[in-house]
Amino acid sequence: MIILAFDFGIKKIGVAVGENIIKKGRPLKFLHAHNGYPNWYSVQSLINLWEPKLIIVGLPLNINGTKQTITNKSEKFANLLQSKFNITVKMHDERLTTVEAKSIMFYKYGFKSLKKIDNIHSYAAVIILESWLNRNVNK
Repeated sequence: MIILAFDFGIKKIGVAVGENIIKKGRPLKFLHAHNGYPNWYSVQSLINLWEPKLIIVGLPLNINGTKQTITNKSEKFANLLQSKFNITVKMHDERLTTVEAKSIMFYKYGFKSLKKIDNIHSYAAVIILESWLNRNVNK
């Protein structure tokens, strides 16, 4: 089963694709957003290309599990994805994914990779996707 994952942001939305058999994802090009709204034609193109059966959207929470200011916007984005494209959308805890994405990029590609901050969002989407896959093995 093909799955798309999104790391929601107000200006940039990271995107990853993966599948449930090997439980791996890979980053795709991030989407530009205006106040959290992407170009929906770009999202439609991704859905047409990958034909996902499920979409995972990162749920931004504080370390203690409480909601952040951006949490409601992320939930609204997830609801819009589901209503516009009629695909099941699940939210998944994304605490510290950006920190982990930076660490992975530094380890794999060195310090210069951190200057390409645009990549961070899609690497965070990979972490969200793989975390969801690993926690939902039998579901």
